Formats: sequence, C-alpha cells, structure tokens
Amino acid sequence: MINSKDFTGRLQKVIDYYSESASSFAEKIGVQRSSISHILSGRNKPSLDFVMKILHTYPEVELYWLMNGKGKFPNQPSTPELSRTNTIETPPKPQPSKQPLNVPNPNSNSDPDSEIDKIVIFYKNGTFKSYKP
Repeated sequence: MINSKDFTGRLQKVIDYYSESASSFAEKIGVQRSSISHILSGRNKPSLDFVMKILHTYPEVELYWLMNGKGKFPNQPSTPELSRTNTIETPPKPQPSKQPLNVPNPNSNSDPDSEIDKIVIFYKNGTFKSYKP
C-alpha cells in the first residue's frame, strides 16, 4: 500500500525539479489545481489516473520511484517514447532516386556537397520511420 506522506514528498520533489508551481504542474498534467493541493496536504490519496498523467507528461519520472521510492529520479530512459508504447513501425522501402539528396546546412561551414545519410521522422505517438536515400 502507498504511504501518502512519502508519496507527497516525492511529488513535491518532481514539482520542484521542473521548477513548477502546484498550479502550473496541475495544468500541465491536466488535473484541477485543488487535486494537487489536496494530495500535497495529505487530504486525498492519488488516483491511478493522476499517477498515469504524471508519468505520461514527465517521462523522467519512474513509476516505482514515484509510488514506492525505489529506483531513482530523474530516470534517464534511453528511448522514453518507445519504452512507453512498445511499437516500432517498419518503414516502407524508399524508391531509388536518380540523384543523391544534397541539402546545404546554412548554419554549418561544412562541405555544401555533403549527402544525406538517413532521414528519421518521429511521431507524437512514439513511433518513427527511417528512410535511407
């Protein structure tokens, strides 16, 4: 069972880590400001929905650390989006082009004839597609 006093301490640590006020934190995770206030004061216990909103909004917060104090914060997941969704799409095979793609980088002093090696598109749902010209 969750210890409310310890949970509120960890929740306050998350809020402080992101330099948020209780109001701005509530807004970012999509709950009413009073929900944060009641949990921090010990009046209410956090719901599963509340905890999941924190984990979804702040991928550096680890579930077991938030709930039980076991683990570490901030967690540095190598690929937070992929670990949450467990979905990887296989990209379609690109059609071979007649000419290599040459896109100069205006912020770089590198050779303007450099070729693109790979293009990766990341989607908000955690999937991605990779294309090789």
